[in-house]
Amino acid sequence: MSCPICRKPVDPAHRPFCSKRCADLDLARWLGGGYAIPSDDPEDIEAAIEAAEAELRKQR
Repeated sequence: MSCPICRKPVDPAHRPFCSKRCADLDLARWLGGGYAIPSDDPEDIEAAIEAAEAELRKQR
């Protein structure tokens, strides 16, 4: 098995990653929204538009 971030061999202490660095990079991707599943559901799209508009209003 190889690390999903850098493809080096997995370290059992950080499984499924090779190091704490790769584990932290993966966590940052999750927290930053880097891993997202696109949706074609109109309700999801409307909710995303409303959230973006609300955020823009806050910034003004």
